[in-house]
Amino acid sequence: MKRLIATTAALILLLAAVPTAADAAEQVDPQVAYALDAVPGGEVVDARTAYWPELGMTLTVPDLRLRDAIGTCPNGSVCAYKGTNLTSTRLSWTTCTTHSTTALGAPARSIADARSTGYLQARNGTTVVATAVAQSWNNVGVANDNVRCVL
Repeated sequence: MKRLIATTAALILLLAAVPTAADAAEQVDPQVAYALDAVPGGEVVDARTAYWPELGMTLTVPDLRLRDAIGTCPNGSVCAYKGTNLTSTRLSWTTCTTHSTTALGAPARSIADARSTGYLQARNGTTVVATAVAQSWNNVGVANDNVRCVL
């Protein structure tokens, strides 16, 4: 019974904070707008979320710009690791350009690209020795001194 009361109270608080569809109509994701038109009774929670109180249903559209972290490489970043398999000391960047990895004190042994597009290259000078496409990682078995992010 206590759980039911707590759940009901949380739902009431959530609904009280929900903006109306008119308030968020200009910024709502097209998939949310479609769902609100297709299924009556829904309310906008935010630009990528709608909720239907009578159905107990929530629709959430993922933000494709923010993908999952890869190991310990944060969302939206590219990373170089001193150890294989994304271990040991990590360098990470949120800018996409060529970055020196000399701060690791040794060649990078693995790289990760936690972005939603593009790829990351481990390079020795300008020679590519390993690549990790968006949302993946790779071990690097050859000497290298920089990583290059490509959009």
